[in-house]
Amino acid sequence: MITSERKIPPMCQHQPPCPPAESADRESARLVAHHPEQGWSLLCNGVLLFEDTGELLPDGRIIAPHRPLGADQVMTAA
Repeated sequence: MITSERKIPPMCQHQPPCPPAESADRESARLVAHHPEQGWSLLCNGVLLFEDTGELLPDGRIIAPHRPLGADQVMTAA
């Protein structure tokens, strides 16, 4: 049987494996490439992590920036 679909091996080849791109803790994967001058890093699970905390997942989904609020942006009850 011949198929035109290529199998792409997972980037994470170490043990224990890093969390997959679909998991909530995907940002804890190991760095593969780090380019602070361009504002991005590539994790071994295929996630592109941007310095504004936004993410681009391997399947093309976008995760909006999710920086924690700074002390000057926190609202308190009166």
